[in-house]
Amino acid sequence: MPSGTALVCSGIERYLGEDEERVHALRGVSLTLEAGTVHAVVGPSGCGKSTLLYILGLLDHPDRGQVTIDSEVVSDLPDEVLSRKRNELLGFIFQFHFLLEDFTAQENVMIPMRRLARLTESEMRARAAELLEAVGLGSKMARPSRHLSGGEQQRVAIARALANDPRVILADEPTGNLDTKNSTRAFDLLQEVVVRGGKALLLVTHNPGIASACDWIHEMQDGRIVSTHPRGRVAVVS
Repeated sequence: MPSGTALVCSGIERYLGEDEERVHALRGVSLTLEAGTVHAVVGPSGCGKSTLLYILGLLDHPDRGQVTIDSEVVSDLPDEVLSRKRNELLGFIFQFHFLLEDFTAQENVMIPMRRLARLTESEMRARAAELLEAVGLGSKMARPSRHLSGGEQQRVAIARALANDPRVILADEPTGNLDTKNSTRAFDLLQEVVVRGGKALLLVTHNPGIASACDWIHEMQDGRIVSTHPRGRVAVVS
């Protein structure tokens, strides 16, 4: 099982907008994610949680600071290299699932694998089937995603994020569209993947139950992490 530090961000600064509308969205954010750990980022809307997640996910560039994954600085790489690293090292679960509605659940999960081009067609199909079974959708993998419920689509998105066996999983309200039973099931699956595979998971959540089950809770206000504490301390989830 991989060990050590999976991801580090240091001194992340990000400005959004132009001129007098410019907003200082992130103000010197630093985090360390060790392999095998689950982290929650909590705080009020507009405090910078999603902006941080997009920078860590290599979907946006910081104005200052850097992101390091597996001891390699990745935030300053050219866009074409960033795209490859993102697909290889990161799994991203968006708040909105962004599935291709005419593709089956299995085909949607195979998309990241096709981009990485490491597996044969049969290997990709088998892995997609295994992941869909793990999120409780083994019987619906041949169904077009537009014929799935919102909660089922989100579970497909979770399976898709795990497709390339990423080193780091980033999630924006990953259980927000799920009922209590499926929310617990999805989070338990993510925790199992993290511990068994030596990965790191960072999730943004407004769910106090999910936050309190994470190993570390980081509270954000006004673009800063104002408090970091381990499991067992009460988090303020706004």
